[in-house]
Amino acid sequence: MTNSLLKRGTILTLAIMLGLSVAACGKKGPLEPPTDAGQEYPRDYPSQ
Repeated sequence: MTNSLLKRGTILTLAIMLGLSVAACGKKGPLEPPTDAGQEYPRDYPSQ
């Protein structure tokens, strides 16, 4: 009895961890290629 309960708990824990890892990906939608605006070096930052 204890062995089956341990197996069930382990499987449930692994399923929850797998679901949370997939849910934590973050990016929704298609990826966008970088624009040419990001290649302007050196950049001038405003002085405070």
